[in-house]
Amino acid sequence: MTNTETIQSLIDSGEGYNVEFKVRVPSKVRELTEEICAFANADGGYLLIGVDDNGQIIGTDLENDKRSAIQGSISEISPALHCDMYAVNIEDKTVWVIDVPSGKDKPYIFSGSIFVREGANSQKLRTVEEMRSFFQECNKIFFDAIPCSWFNIYTDADEQAIKDFRTEAKLSPSTANKQIFENLELFTDKGVAKNGAAMFFGKQPERKFPHAVTRCVLFKGTTKVYIIDDKTFGGPLYQQYLQAMAWLESKLQVAYKIEGAGPREEIWEIPLTVFKEAIINALSHRDYYEQGATITIEMFDDRVEVSNPGGLLPIVAKDFGHKSMTRNPLIFGLFTRMHLVERVASGIPRMQEAMKEANLPKPEFHTDGIFTVMFKRQTKNYANYDTKNDIVNDIVNENEQAVIDLLKTKPGLNASEIAENISKSWRTTMRYLKSLNEKDMIEFKGAPKTGGYFLKNGVTIK
Repeated sequence: MTNTETIQSLIDSGEGYNVEFKVRVPSKVRELTEEICAFANADGGYLLIGVDDNGQIIGTDLENDKRSAIQGSISEISPALHCDMYAVNIEDKTVWVIDVPSGKDKPYIFSGSIFVREGANSQKLRTVEEMRSFFQECNKIFFDAIPCSWFNIYTDADEQAIKDFRTEAKLSPSTANKQIFENLELFTDKGVAKNGAAMFFGKQPERKFPHAVTRCVLFKGTTKVYIIDDKTFGGPLYQQYLQAMAWLESKLQVAYKIEGAGPREEIWEIPLTVFKEAIINALSHRDYYEQGATITIEMFDDRVEVSNPGGLLPIVAKDFGHKSMTRNPLIFGLFTRMHLVERVASGIPRMQEAMKEANLPKPEFHTDGIFTVMFKRQTKNYANYDTKNDIVNDIVNENEQAVIDLLKTKPGLNASEIAENISKSWRTTMRYLKSLNEKDMIEFKGAPKTGGYFLKNGVTIK
């Protein structure tokens, strides 16, 4: 039986891979049993009755007949599963707890179906083929759930990774790290940290998992012949996500739009949200059993491709874009807790919608062996925008934007003065000036030795 303090910390941590809130017992008790079956097929978990979706304690009473109905429904799970059910008193209100173990005899079946945990939700596998395929693909053992004997989370964890998780998951400062780790089911029954814990919170997990990195490559042209930039990012998985996004932002082109006196709006050549979805998807769903490949982000003149080892699970392939299933439920659950995953199976539709809203081609998906999503790059012409909105006449990169911002406040500077102001070499600055001149955004006025650069009419960036 779990004590009151632990249950309170579970509520403070919110719903997730191993915690589910219910305001009351649903009219169809089988709905509870489906959740219980899903927990048993995963790493176990807690069903808390008397708590709403926002973590507010409402309290509830479970009369004998309801408790009997729940136990009777649980008894229909095959093979037999024992769950503890008890009441705890929190804030003078009663919360009922159903404590579900991680089943030793997976898969567990209820009403002829297997239910599995996916992030903070449960899903039903509807056919024998789906059931067989899922457990064959995952070898019945999730890579992120394997004991990781070399990792001690109390001495080997990256403090920034823990801090980032607490911040993004909006956890109470009063909840101790130890309690959070236990709530997140980061340990096996024997108290050993799992692989997922090491990859998500370890200082340098790539020392033991050299394939668990993200490689970002910029190519010249449209083929893989000439490499311009090649970076490999290791560290905790969330840090890899941040570094990959920063790398993309440094390479993609961006324009800025101003309306009225408000802040400027960034207009990226490809919406950043699609890369957030694609990278989190890759980190969560890649096949970590496959040690001969890494997650890759490859940028060409005409496209950007995000790839990860492991094609689609057969269940997902049959209903691609509408059904989700992860090979790494612990890792996926941690990203869910950080609010980087909105809803199960919603990532693909969100990427498609974002590209549509930006008037860009739909993303293309290749799903055999290695899962790849491709985003087409498309040169945008901003010259026809309504000039009263003060929008850039063409796409500029971050450094060119710095030159534009400088000339708006200090028109007439020469190349050396501009170089000094933006902290770049004269040669590099001349390259920016040449590019902006070709885009018809700046002009040189005056004598060669005494003249300077000015913004052209219509280029008014704030």
